[in-house]
Amino acid sequence: MTDIPAKLSFATGEGGQLAGGASVAGRMSAARSAAGAAPLLDVRDLSTAFLTSNGELPITRQISFSIRAGERVGLVGESGCGKSVTGLSLMRLLPPQTARVTGEARLAGQDLMTLSPRQMRAVRGRDVAMIFQEPMSALDPVFTVGEQIAEAYRVHFPVSRAEARQRAIAALAEVGIPAPERRYDEYPQQLSGGMRQRVMIAMALICEPKLIIADEPTTALDVTIQAQITDLLRSLSERTGAALIFITHDLGVVAETCTRMITMYAGEIVEDAPVDDALTRPRHPYTSGLLRSLPGLSARRGVLPSIPGRVPAPGRMPDGCRFRERCGYAIAGCEAAQALLPMAADHVARCWRARDLWLPGSVDDMAAGSPVAHNLAAATGEIRP
Repeated sequence: MTDIPAKLSFATGEGGQLAGGASVAGRMSAARSAAGAAPLLDVRDLSTAFLTSNGELPITRQISFSIRAGERVGLVGESGCGKSVTGLSLMRLLPPQTARVTGEARLAGQDLMTLSPRQMRAVRGRDVAMIFQEPMSALDPVFTVGEQIAEAYRVHFPVSRAEARQRAIAALAEVGIPAPERRYDEYPQQLSGGMRQRVMIAMALICEPKLIIADEPTTALDVTIQAQITDLLRSLSERTGAALIFITHDLGVVAETCTRMITMYAGEIVEDAPVDDALTRPRHPYTSGLLRSLPGLSARRGVLPSIPGRVPAPGRMPDGCRFRERCGYAIAGCEAAQALLPMAADHVARCWRARDLWLPGSVDDMAAGSPVAHNLAAATGEIRP
């Protein structure tokens, strides 16, 4: 029989392949395992394609990364880079009639991609849970929020309706919802956006999963509520030991919430690094471009920088580096296929020039005369390299 969590332990508050056949991501995972920190989630060559009348349309390609228990990883990039598709693929929520997912995703040693639909239903919610971007679409308007949370608990544990109700009320209280007994009997449309998102977090956490995938959970919220939700997710991860994949456009949120940052572009991982390294010493021009476009992290002089162009559409991906048509550092050679290259033991980047470039990150690296400032000026045409 499945063990029932004895006590809710949520937080309170408001707030590519190399020579030899082994991928860099695999070597990073092996290094962590050797250090006594075996990955909770180990993703290998995860690729997703949508099935159309004209054949398969590749969306993501050979996504590989690993996450340890308690680690908080930010998955960042522009819209259309494949972040949400990656999350949905891990959860096995894409309909098999219209999507084909290949590769491995091992959660505590169990490959989620090989489970039957029945076996996956037993894992989904219990061992891995997802917080969706828009709670009003994810919550059922004909059931009270309490009933929906309690149902998520009863699916995995053999408890009575009364006990499930008490668990749901406790979960609502633990995510900072006032008067949880009254809110239990209210419908989603009776709650504010922030309240609904807290309900989604309570539903995701009530079974104490090992891994939480949060898909842009603060997009539709105002700035104050955004801060409360991100603080809540961080404290919950710290207290419960749950790993967190935080899918977002907001690098500021990643800086405050996450311990690692994975940058995706055009369906590929282009950089994977500890968050401090990624923010202050990015090794891929795309990560650097995202940082420079943030008012709080870019140099406060002149026009706010931006990345020209847009993410290429699926089925129209350029050969070689997929970012080269938008990259100020592109030269002859960038049309060749790019592999993830190791920059350090826990830092990889998909750029063959990564070891030679000094790319701007946070404003602290933008001092006049620094290698970063000189390289940026060369890339933007202010001086010749």
